[in-house]
Amino acid sequence: MTLTELIAGVEAHRKTLTVFNATESEITALRDHFSDRNIDVQGEQTPAGPQRYVVLSKGDDFVTATSIDSVLGTDGTASQPASYRPILDHLDETTFTSYDMDQMGAASHEIEDRAWRIGSGTVYAGFGTVSALEFRIDAYERLADKKPLSVHLYAFPDSEIPTHDDVTVHLERSEEIRTTWFVAYDGDGADTNKCALLAEEREPDTFYGFWTYDPDTVNWIIDHVVTNYTITDHTSGSQ
Repeated sequence: MTLTELIAGVEAHRKTLTVFNATESEITALRDHFSDRNIDVQGEQTPAGPQRYVVLSKGDDFVTATSIDSVLGTDGTASQPASYRPILDHLDETTFTSYDMDQMGAASHEIEDRAWRIGSGTVYAGFGTVSALEFRIDAYERLADKKPLSVHLYAFPDSEIPTHDDVTVHLERSEEIRTTWFVAYDGDGADTNKCALLAEEREPDTFYGFWTYDPDTVNWIIDHVVTNYTITDHTSGSQ
């Protein structure tokens, strides 16, 4: 299995958010809010039962339920991130769609920040090409300064490799490396600290993928990268 096949496998398992006994404007607000995620939002009216609540399901399996206010907030705009954690906590390994470079950078920062706070273990990251890596390498040099944390970067060689210290850069002439963006942190061996982001560039500067806190999935991504790329054609230290 390849990285892109893993993304396709996650994408195939689409979740459904059913909104019970809500107004059309609330249903629309939820649909708009989750428009960049691989999730169906549908409304349903029932003659009895709780009012204004949502149920997240995967196929026929119940995942979680919460009130609309806990997702949208009391102003109905989903403007406060903490307010919809009850749902987002269960959207692990739900694919996102059409992320641009800024959104990918923000999502990557979540993983980088966890690695920085723990300060040990290894981060594995790839941003497609060397020219794309040039815009990210300073951030990863700062991350690698947090020793004993170590950083391995992967890129398709489309230009001269930028000057770098403390990080290890692996030049890989692979289509998989050229078209994917990944950041995976091994949690220094602790399953509760492991996390990863994986996406593919299906259109120029437009990414489709998922993030995960599942240790088995994180382990698979890291093992795939290390087994297929880390032992070959690499450059480390200052250039």
